[in-house]
Amino acid sequence: MKIKSAQFAVSAPDLASCPRSVLPEFAFIGRSNVGKSSLINLLTEKPDLAKVSDLPGKTRLINFFTINGNWTLVDLPGYGYAKVAREDRLEFNTAVRDYLGQRANLRCVFALIDSRLEPQAMDLRFVHWLGSHSLPFVLVFTKVDKQSAQSSRNTMERFRQAMAQSTDARPRTFATSITTKTGRSEILGFIEQSLAKGKNKFVLAPMMNGPVRRTGDETATPEETGG
Repeated sequence: MKIKSAQFAVSAPDLASCPRSVLPEFAFIGRSNVGKSSLINLLTEKPDLAKVSDLPGKTRLINFFTINGNWTLVDLPGYGYAKVAREDRLEFNTAVRDYLGQRANLRCVFALIDSRLEPQAMDLRFVHWLGSHSLPFVLVFTKVDKQSAQSSRNTMERFRQAMAQSTDARPRTFATSITTKTGRSEILGFIEQSLAKGKNKFVLAPMMNGPVRRTGDETATPEETGG
């Protein structure tokens, strides 16, 4: 896929404020400092499209970017953990929960994971949440240039093994690097393939049973945290 145009459309504080659009949407999300804004800029080849900050958690709104006039890239606030009643519970922006659970034209979620780290509980809990709601998602491992290729492959495999303990989802995985542009063509090719398959939102869904559930996760504690 060649990116001919990439334009900021709107920022939304909640689901009700999201644009009324029929364009397929591909949402990107990850915890703070995972390199989400840099990856978006790499994909679109616009260095300043998504604001990159040294301060974690700067993304607090849902940001929509219209790409090539026929699909939308959605930059979501991230997620984290909170101690609630002696129990670790997944927390993320309430608007993100509503968007992921109810946005009709969401085609796929790109869950970003730092390839340098051992499986993190918050990442595992988030992909479990996606899987439990039968939401179509892929894994995007970032910063693979920061270590040897074998080290990245090892941590990616350990994450997949850890994920398999809590969900039957078997999402496709991508390895990416902002420095070497690794993964750019693969991700764009994946999006192009999805667009070519038409309006069936769930054609790229992971291997799950049952329809998409439109309710929130009762175990989640949504908070207005940044990403």
